[in-house]
Amino acid sequence: MAVSAKQFDQLVKRVAGKSSKEDDASQSPAARKHQIIIGIDPSLRGTGYGVIQQVSEQAEALNHGTIKCPTSWKVSRCLAHIHESLREVILKHQPTACAIEGLFYAQNYRTALVMGEARGAAMVAAASFGLDIFELAPRKVKLAIVGYGNAQKIAVAKMVQRMLKLEEVPQADAADALALALAFSQESRRRIGTLPKQI
Repeated sequence: MAVSAKQFDQLVKRVAGKSSKEDDASQSPAARKHQIIIGIDPSLRGTGYGVIQQVSEQAEALNHGTIKCPTSWKVSRCLAHIHESLREVILKHQPTACAIEGLFYAQNYRTALVMGEARGAAMVAAASFGLDIFELAPRKVKLAIVGYGNAQKIAVAKMVQRMLKLEEVPQADAADALALALAFSQESRRRIGTLPKQI
């Protein structure tokens, strides 16, 4: 796929954590308020989380990982584990905002139900600490991070690695969570535009 000179310039700025519409003096109130952000990519068996701190133009990864639940665990035990694990992460890093993946179309009713339950457990963990919770669509996150709404997971993970200057490519679920936090940070720091949907 061909990339124009303008698109390449935007990509370079995105990797450097910069945007032509951003500067410290023109940050929105939300950007000044939310400097530590947790991104959550909910799933019953592997919920990704990523905590970033936005300092000036550069974002720094404070923590990231995947909350795993064995297939032998009942749904209720998984939901409790997701909730408790996220509470520990939030308590340690004290974020003020949570960026969570929005609901997406699922062909299987059961899959959609279980995903909704995992998402609910994650949201309750964030809400119990009074975090502002924002919903971002997966396509919008990919567009913000990679510049292409249908980007593959590995492309997202590699761009997240570059943007946060990580030594290794993060695992898929954690990379998606970090991407959510980065996309929210970018969106909230723009002079023009609306914040993602708050829930």
